[in-house]
Amino acid sequence: MPDVTVPPASPLRYTVHNRFPGEHLLRSRGNLLRSVELMAATDRDLAVAKTIVGRTILVASHPDLVKEVLTGQARSLRKGLGLQRTRFVLGNGLLTSEGEFHLRQRRLAQPAFHRERIARYADVMVERTLAMASGWSDGQRFDIARAMHHLTLDIVGRTLFDVDLQGRAAAMGKALTDVLGSFSIWLILVGERMYDWPLPTMRRARRALPILDAAIYEIIAEHRRDGRDRGDLLSMLMSARDEEGDGSGMSDQQLRDEVMTLVLAGHETTANALAWTWWFLAQHPDVDARLAAEVRAVCGDRPPAMADLPQLPYTRAVFSEAMRLRPPAYATSREVVAPITLGGHAVPVGAQVIVSPWVTQRDARWWDDPLRFDPDRWLAPRSEPRHKQAYFPFGGGTRLCIGEQFAWTEGILLIASLARGWRFTLGVPADAIRPEAAVTLRPAPGVPVRCHRRP
Repeated sequence: MPDVTVPPASPLRYTVHNRFPGEHLLRSRGNLLRSVELMAATDRDLAVAKTIVGRTILVASHPDLVKEVLTGQARSLRKGLGLQRTRFVLGNGLLTSEGEFHLRQRRLAQPAFHRERIARYADVMVERTLAMASGWSDGQRFDIARAMHHLTLDIVGRTLFDVDLQGRAAAMGKALTDVLGSFSIWLILVGERMYDWPLPTMRRARRALPILDAAIYEIIAEHRRDGRDRGDLLSMLMSARDEEGDGSGMSDQQLRDEVMTLVLAGHETTANALAWTWWFLAQHPDVDARLAAEVRAVCGDRPPAMADLPQLPYTRAVFSEAMRLRPPAYATSREVVAPITLGGHAVPVGAQVIVSPWVTQRDARWWDDPLRFDPDRWLAPRSEPRHKQAYFPFGGGTRLCIGEQFAWTEGILLIASLARGWRFTLGVPADAIRPEAAVTLRPAPGVPVRCHRRP
């Protein structure tokens, strides 16, 4: 796919698109997703606005600018305010750390996500999925979003930390929901002192965090008591030594931050992507039937396996399309720490630059009929998108999601494992399920379905 170059705008001054500070925030009624949409609508390449606290915000929507933000200005940008605010939960883990420390931690964790490791995880992914579905009955009603959260949390525990989280999944899932529910555009603007405010969402978050901490410190303590290398990611992190420093290993606090980050990133995003996938499939029975037929043709009566992935292109296309229209990481921001030029504009220190898969992945310049759920756009002879940087659900550059291949493998195998035996119909009108922009893009208030056993 050819790159398309955006002509530079005037380098002399900003074009500030809001008529008064905070206009987009007021028009969106505090909805972060809608606020980003409104900004991008004013200029489809690079929109600039001022917040009510005087901060400069830019939304870079053109794929060339997305690439520049994610890969071309790494030394002049750091994680934006959105992820900085999640330090309350994540501490100084892979998602929030910066510079040499981040690169060191990423190098330590990377072997757990190599292809041969993921191949070993694949059997666990399928086995846990089938174990969950074995408890379903034909016609049963349940929230498949919640089921996907419990399932992916179970898989992360078994594959990355060699622990059974099933007994703790309900409590941890509720605690994660309460913590993530505190995230909003107001938290980004006001800062962590909002957690001290007497608001119901903030009280729930303060109560939930100790529950998560206790569960994670218990996992760390179990590994320390065991004393052996279990071959999982946590064992690798515990055995690592700071060869450039005093030779010490990670403290329990740092281990907690990394485990918390991987619990959140390793299950929350995939669970939401899967929940939205079933939401789309329930509305498109023709797509669902074609998907099930592909799985049956490839796997027959046996469960899917890692070796089947190349023979499941339509299954992958369905998952790709769901993440295009409902990207779990719907927006990411960078804070400017050294002056840069972006699209011909000089961008000052302190500005926040946002790139949004939600916006770029729905732009008609790069996609045919962009709001239509159409998995065929990913298959030959079609060749969408028309710009290779117009699809970035896992970010890019040095901050590309470390678990991208884990997520692709898990998503495709879980979809195939369930679609071969079950189909789902929605228990409420489709538009009653709305995208809720917190740390990730969750379906609210869930995805109630009725499951039907396939013949």
